[in-house]
Amino acid sequence: MTRLVTLIGFATFAACGGGSAEAKDDKDRPAVGKPVPVALDQLCITKGKFGAKVESGLPIDVPTMRAIAPGTLGDAASMTFWYRGETTDKRALATGGARRQLGLKLRAENGCNLVYVMWRLDPKPKLEVSVKRNPGMKSHEECGANGYVKVKPSDKPLPTPALRIGATHSLRAEIKGDALTAWVDDQVAWEGTLPDEARALMGPAGVRSDNLAFDLVEFLAPAGPPAACKPTDGD
Repeated sequence: MTRLVTLIGFATFAACGGGSAEAKDDKDRPAVGKPVPVALDQLCITKGKFGAKVESGLPIDVPTMRAIAPGTLGDAASMTFWYRGETTDKRALATGGARRQLGLKLRAENGCNLVYVMWRLDPKPKLEVSVKRNPGMKSHEECGANGYVKVKPSDKPLPTPALRIGATHSLRAEIKGDALTAWVDDQVAWEGTLPDEARALMGPAGVRSDNLAFDLVEFLAPAGPPAACKPTDGD
C-alpha cells in the first residue's frame, strides 16, 4: 500500500526565524498564493524528532513532535499521512493524560500563540479546532497549557473516521477571513468561525502529533518571505 503523506499550506510570516508581526485585519495580511512543495529537510523541528528518511518519507515515532515550515505563508495547511499506530513510548500532556492526536498548526506565531486543527482519537475520533492565545509569551515555560479557546463548529460536523493502521488519510484546513474549513480525506468535515483573537496571529503552518506514529511524506505550502529555522521549545 502506498504510504503517502502530504501537508498543505504552511503560512508563515514570523515563526522559526522570521520576525513576529500582528495583523489588525485581513488587509494587513500578504496574499496567499498556490501551495508549493516544501523540502522535508527545510521543516523546522521545535520538539521531538523525525526518523531517518525512508522511501515513503519521514517516519515519526516519538510521543511529542512539533514542527513548522519557515519561509511559508499560512492560512492554509494540509497533511496526508500513512498511519503506523501508537508510538513506542507514551507521554502525558501538560493538561494530563496521554492523549492520542495529530494535526495542523496555523498562524503559528510561536508555541503560545497559534491555531490548532487536531484529529483526536480520545475518547472517540473527532476534529477539534482551538486558538491558543497568550499575548507577550513565546515559550512553553511561559504559557504552558494556558490560553486555549475551543472553537465550536457552525453546524454538526460529519463523523470523523478512526485511524486504521496501514491506511492513508489526509487532513486539510484553510482560513478565509474569520471562517475556518477543515477537510478529512477530501471531504468537508468541519466549518466554523474563529474568535477575534485569531485575527492578530501571523505565522507559519506546521504539524503536531502526540503519541501517534506515522510517515510524513510531503509538505506543501504557499511561499512566503525567507525565514531561517531557529528552534525553540515547542508548545
